[in-house]
Amino acid sequence: MALWQKILTILMSGVLAVVLVGGIAFAGLYSTIKVPDPNADFQTNTTYLYYDDGTTQLSDLAVQNRTSLTYDQIPQAMKDAQVAAEDRTFWTNPGISPMGMVRALIAIASGKDVQGGSTITQQYIKLMYLTPQQTISRKVKEVILALKLSNRLSKEEVLTNYLNTVYFGRGAYGVQAAAQAWFGIDAKDLTVGQAAVLASVVQNPSILDPKVDPDNMSRLKARYEYVLSGMLDAKSITQDQYSQFTGKMPELPTVKANPRYQGPKGFLVNMAEQELASLGFTDAQINGGGLRVTTTFDQKAQAAAEKAAQTNQTQANAAAKSRGTNANAVHAAIASVDTTNGELIALYGGDDFVKNSRNWASTARMTGSTFKTFGLIAGLRDGFTLDSVFQGNTFTPKGENQTVRNEFNQQYGPVTLQVATAQSINTAFVDMVSQMDHGPSKVIQAANDAGAPKGGAWDAYNRIVLGYAEVSPVNMANAYATLANGGKQNQVHVVREVRDRDGNVLYKASSANKQTVEQNIAATTTSALQSVVNEGTGAKASALGRPVAGKTGTAGVGNDIASAWFVAYTKQISTAVMYVAGDDGSSDLDPYRQAGTQTFFGAGFPASTWLSYMQVATQGQAVQSFDTPANTPSRRTATPLPAYTPTQTASSQAKATPVPTAAPSTDAPSTDASSGASSRPSSQPSTGGGGGTGGGSGGTGTGTSTGGGNGNGGGKGQTTGG
Repeated sequence: MALWQKILTILMSGVLAVVLVGGIAFAGLYSTIKVPDPNADFQTNTTYLYYDDGTTQLSDLAVQNRTSLTYDQIPQAMKDAQVAAEDRTFWTNPGISPMGMVRALIAIASGKDVQGGSTITQQYIKLMYLTPQQTISRKVKEVILALKLSNRLSKEEVLTNYLNTVYFGRGAYGVQAAAQAWFGIDAKDLTVGQAAVLASVVQNPSILDPKVDPDNMSRLKARYEYVLSGMLDAKSITQDQYSQFTGKMPELPTVKANPRYQGPKGFLVNMAEQELASLGFTDAQINGGGLRVTTTFDQKAQAAAEKAAQTNQTQANAAAKSRGTNANAVHAAIASVDTTNGELIALYGGDDFVKNSRNWASTARMTGSTFKTFGLIAGLRDGFTLDSVFQGNTFTPKGENQTVRNEFNQQYGPVTLQVATAQSINTAFVDMVSQMDHGPSKVIQAANDAGAPKGGAWDAYNRIVLGYAEVSPVNMANAYATLANGGKQNQVHVVREVRDRDGNVLYKASSANKQTVEQNIAATTTSALQSVVNEGTGAKASALGRPVAGKTGTAGVGNDIASAWFVAYTKQISTAVMYVAGDDGSSDLDPYRQAGTQTFFGAGFPASTWLSYMQVATQGQAVQSFDTPANTPSRRTATPLPAYTPTQTASSQAKATPVPTAAPSTDAPSTDASSGASSRPSSQPSTGGGGGTGGGSGGTGTGTSTGGGNGNGGGKGQTTGG
């Protein structure tokens, strides 16, 4: 026998042996594994959410809302839609999908999340008989139980049980409760389109329900079309029926809200639910699995955030009314992070989740001059120091044809990076970035390293440093927290620990962090940001009476103020405050400005809101100083500047510099100004200048989630300020 034949014989013998042993083992397991009683946790137990003390209840995720129907009572369209959505071979398969099972086992072995691959029978087994743990042994047990159940129950019985058991979101288990929760009707009255919607959301209600997040609508529509096409392929519906419903998703009427979501705390509950889902807990567990969830939210801090936001919102609305503007649509957002571990200790996403489910604290908007902090990090990494001198006058960067201006054409002459930061001088920051090789990319990298994920309007051009990039308050608070934590970045989170009803720990948040910003650069950046509070645009925060570092920011579109920020931190807490106006956050903030100011800017209501909140949140905490930066010599010299002849006295307040528009996005997470008519030509974008204490600055450019960009360095009539 040839050598290759011997090798092949040995290999085939090995494979047969493995198959034989595996078959014997599987047969043994099949005979020993019994179908257990239905999962009691699934049927009866309420999940509770607690504040960070682990004892004070935040909310409960109530026991299931479920009404069972017989097979004949479930409309045929619903049965067909569910099969099209989840298991198109349901009527012919043996209860398992061999290929899906192989994919799942490979995913489990490699430590990845299992996505899809289960039949409806397997899904029912997981709901009623097993825990959600993703292990190979549990997957094998699932397969055996699915085979056994397929021999015990008819396909009609399996599908009926599944449709009476599965979670459809909105607190509804089973198709009857789902029809009422989603459409306000009984299941028997569901249309083909409505059935397709319900079948679609079963996959993951938390990311497919537009009521949870308006941005979920696009995902739901895509899933809806997938289900309809599956029904057509299976000949469950005719071509005429398909044409009637495709591209025309049924209207989702307003139905009675679940009381767990009422008020500002509804945003906390929703965020906790979403994070639990991302951690692998099923909707059935979350909404009736008897979990005991300790969140990161501090009750005292949360109450302070709600009071600070609502008090200042009321004042802003009153200011608009006093100016003859019939406006009542200003939105404050607050996100506050423990700098040592990334725990979100307080969040204000809106007045009432039921009335408007958009969470403004996780919605990204143009950051204005708060983004200059990341330019500062990039410049320090590149060898500049706080004593490096840059252009404070109007200038045109080399290789560009657009000038960079400060608001009102303010001229500062040569300024140090320290002064440019304190007074938010846009020309100096653009000058610095333009002198760095691949400067814009380095600014983006610095933002990512701090904890601001890349999002809308993050194009790599010199003026990105002026704040056209979009980030959410949650992510801005966490990015600044990295600086307070010595350059160590934490993953921001809202779930600290999860236990089952017997007290067994199912999940505990990791305390691991990563050094993403060099320690001395973090300390030097913090030192510069302290000057913003001590002698610059963020002076209002100095009333806290402890070391504070931070940055104001305001961004504008055309002549409108689109967003205003104040992001600042103590050694222990980092808090971001953002203001926007209008239902979609794109209206002009200017009518809401504080009395005695020329426009709505970061040093106004945002800083006032920050101070009101932090005065309560820091109570009882030790007064801690920031790390002292080492005396690092400059590794490079800024380009020499021409002699300076003053042309105008810097204003203490400034209008924001316009920025490009874009659609809002949430992620999930800076420039500032005050107003007055600008002398800039209307045909060119303006770049805001710096303001004095209590004032703001503007800037120009293009703009983690919303906004447009212009790789050429700014759009027409777009502004940012600081």
